[in-house]
Amino acid sequence: MNPAQFGRGFDPNVPNAARMYDYWLGGKDNLPADREAAEKVLRFVPEIPIGIRENRAFLLRAVRFLAEQGIRQFLDIGAGLPTQRNVHQVAAEYAPGARTVYVDNDPQVLVHARALLQDSPQVLVVEGDLRRPAEIMGNHQLREHLDFDQPIAVLLLAIVHFIEDSDDPAGIIAKIRGELPPGSYMAISHVAIDERPQSAPGVERVYNSASAQFVARMSREIRPFFEGLDLVEPGLVNLHQWRSDDPVTTPALEKVSAYFLCGVGRVL
Repeated sequence: MNPAQFGRGFDPNVPNAARMYDYWLGGKDNLPADREAAEKVLRFVPEIPIGIRENRAFLLRAVRFLAEQGIRQFLDIGAGLPTQRNVHQVAAEYAPGARTVYVDNDPQVLVHARALLQDSPQVLVVEGDLRRPAEIMGNHQLREHLDFDQPIAVLLLAIVHFIEDSDDPAGIIAKIRGELPPGSYMAISHVAIDERPQSAPGVERVYNSASAQFVARMSREIRPFFEGLDLVEPGLVNLHQWRSDDPVTTPALEKVSAYFLCGVGRVL
């Protein structure tokens, strides 16, 4: 990644959550500061790269499932840096002609995404902050690209754990859900600290120095985010347990009760 592409005001010495995620995925769109911060997090939770890869795999399975349910519109909020097998690419495999909107509040992500996706007419990239859901759902470009008279799938993957309690994440999700037509879906994934709560403060400190505020939550604090949705089977489970094509996972995580929860629910 060339820092110069982001222009004046960009500080390459400040770690960025999206680029840390990219580093854990094995990508190349990250800088030394991101790699250093990511390695610090690994000292507290060495399994993070496994969870990140599983989250990506969940995204692919969820989009495929949603396409099979007839969904032809996808709204990915907190999309992060584009990588291989993005939402619009998977959707196109199973639902040719499907439309996708990517939303992010990170200027670096937006620059990168727009450059890569400018020749994709079925794809729109817009700026938006999950903490201000009314602005996202009322965005005129988004509403021109998506038909709100037809079902829409909203993806909130590995993003809600960056929303502080004071911003009312459950209320934010409810507001988004309230804008969706019946038959829509919401897919959510969220890190859970049930098995290792003692590591949470260290991880939070690392993110405090980066571009995002990580909020450590127990599974009991995550469940309310799915209220008002008709959860499809198997419900709220760890990533590898959600309709996995390959049920085999890392032995160290097989018996863990909750480490990275996910679920897909239908809007009634």
